[in-house]
Amino acid sequence: MTRRPIEVVAVVVTYSAHVELDRCLESIERHGGVDHVVVVDNGGTATTTETDRRSVLRPEHNAGFGAGANAGMAAARRLGASTVVLLNDDVVVTEGWIEPLVDELGADQRVGAAQPMLVLAGTAPPTVNSLGVVIGRDGAGNDVGLGSPVEEVDPVPRDIDVFTGGAVAFRREFLEDMRGFDERYFLYYEDVDLARRGARSGWRYRCVPSSTVEHRKGASTTVLGQRTAYLRERNRLWSAFRNEPARTVLGAVWLSIRRVRHRPYLVHVEALVVGVAGGLWRLAWRLADR
Repeated sequence: MTRRPIEVVAVVVTYSAHVELDRCLESIERHGGVDHVVVVDNGGTATTTETDRRSVLRPEHNAGFGAGANAGMAAARRLGASTVVLLNDDVVVTEGWIEPLVDELGADQRVGAAQPMLVLAGTAPPTVNSLGVVIGRDGAGNDVGLGSPVEEVDPVPRDIDVFTGGAVAFRREFLEDMRGFDERYFLYYEDVDLARRGARSGWRYRCVPSSTVEHRKGASTTVLGQRTAYLRERNRLWSAFRNEPARTVLGAVWLSIRRVRHRPYLVHVEALVVGVAGGLWRLAWRLADR
């Protein structure tokens, strides 16, 4: 019997969101369109089991979202996937979500990523979580359309500057060209960094609102506590130095300086110092690339 080739693989990175993970996996299996699922268990506590259509990777230690995603996406490519879909464990997919993403990637060979419309879970009427990401003058990533009524969103696909790593479909060639996420970010802004690096190499990105997923925002990161604030601040600076124009770099540093006056004080001080120090290295890499 000839086995059907694996074309679409979903990668779900999880840490300790057991209930959310079960909901995510159940929704993927219920709505179909995905040939295989790779679960990357960074916390080593997930109870999900392997099947002929599901693999489970358990790294020896938690090296962060980027490292987990890279491991899962590498496994997807080894399976032969031409499309790799990265999903947060707190995402629930909906009926017909995958086909528009695959179609959009197939329409133009220079489209490296296509993201669905993320809808905030539990809102009535339904509201948008993300239609892509834009970078502000302070280097912060801001979700496009956040809080807008879903019924007012034009379903026509559109170009976006930056995709969100919470739910995005990648072309295999894009991942191979860019070598995935920079794992040193650990968590936050690794998707911004990847998108910016890819754009400099000529890749394009699309948002496909006819594909929708529900997102329970923040459910997968509540266990981090104050480390969340540190990583967001540090990584915003790293990404700005590596990818943004000089005025945005200055705006990013100035925002971090202002935040030192607010709690948690020591966390903000550490993020500023480490962010600027690491940012200078990234600026040097950027100049070397040129």
